[in-house]
Amino acid sequence: MEWQRAAARLAATVTDPDSRWRTPVASVPRHELIPRWWAPGPDGRWILKDGAADPEAWQRSAYANHSKITRVGPLHADHAKPDETPKGVPTSSATLPSLVVQMLRHGRLHEDMDILDVGTGSGYSAALLAHRFGSPRVTSIDVDPYLTEAAAKRLEGVGLYPAIATADATGPLPGRFDRIVSMVSVNPLPASWLAALRPGGRLVTVISRTSMIVTAWKTEDGGAVGTTARDWAGFMNTRHGSDYPPDVVSRFADQINQDGEEVSTGQYPVLDVDEAWEVRSTLELRAPGTECAFREDADGQRTAWLVHPDGSWARATGGKGQPPTVHQSGPQRLWDVLERIRNRLNTRGGLLVYGVPLTITPDGTIHLSRGQWKATIP
Repeated sequence: MEWQRAAARLAATVTDPDSRWRTPVASVPRHELIPRWWAPGPDGRWILKDGAADPEAWQRSAYANHSKITRVGPLHADHAKPDETPKGVPTSSATLPSLVVQMLRHGRLHEDMDILDVGTGSGYSAALLAHRFGSPRVTSIDVDPYLTEAAAKRLEGVGLYPAIATADATGPLPGRFDRIVSMVSVNPLPASWLAALRPGGRLVTVISRTSMIVTAWKTEDGGAVGTTARDWAGFMNTRHGSDYPPDVVSRFADQINQDGEEVSTGQYPVLDVDEAWEVRSTLELRAPGTECAFREDADGQRTAWLVHPDGSWARATGGKGQPPTVHQSGPQRLWDVLERIRNRLNTRGGLLVYGVPLTITPDGTIHLSRGQWKATIP
């Protein structure tokens, strides 16, 4: 495979001409890190793709600016049989290169720094870091022992030797670092990250169930100060085992399609909340832990669900652009929370999620504040 030209085209797509990341992107053989992957099929099933069976498709896929799903539920593509169809949600991937570069830029990385890459995945971010700063400066961790084993072996095969460790990112970290850049989302921010960060060090991560990138500098009191970036990103959440636990929507599936304790007509049309990133981020700040689901029928009828671990739920159903019928139950009225957020968006033209000053206490609690507006994570 003549991958160098494909990698150079990818580098030209995801970096500026004077970017210091252009050479690493053009030099790392990404296809070697993704020999097999899962592709979504037209019927919603996952289809196994084997690079060696179709080198041209392998090259096109590996050097496109797209994420590649490598693991669904507990089944990694490397271990799948040709006709095997996994069930569940993605649990690991090779992140799209532009997003990897974006997060590394937020890290403000320089030579002679010890860098922790959280979320090894395919090993691509570790590869870029090792190519740019040298393998001895880079440590990468993942909770999955197969991911770390495979990534280490494949990186060695292309002449890169960062330290790869199997570790739960929410627990103790293997060392002390000047920079921590996370390719997974967290909520809450692990206190162990602050403990492992050297004075004056910087961390970059995304908050789970939001598109908010937290960038912060460690302060003398063991906490940190910074902002949410004027930028956005989305990552898989950290996990602690071979798969994610059942989601909240599934756990309350028998309840959320019944009549609610309260039935009303909504002010705004049904929205796919997960696709409205500012709204979704603000919902997490106002009702932390809320999960969302959405369906649009062939006739254009839309239904959205909001479900919280405390048993609160809301279901809104209506035609496109029409006020929906809303059912709500539980301790919180989640659709009311959502409508207040949408009202603020409509009346003020935006929501306070990007470019917001923040402080982080040593235990990982994040305090956001702009003017009279305040929020806390968790």
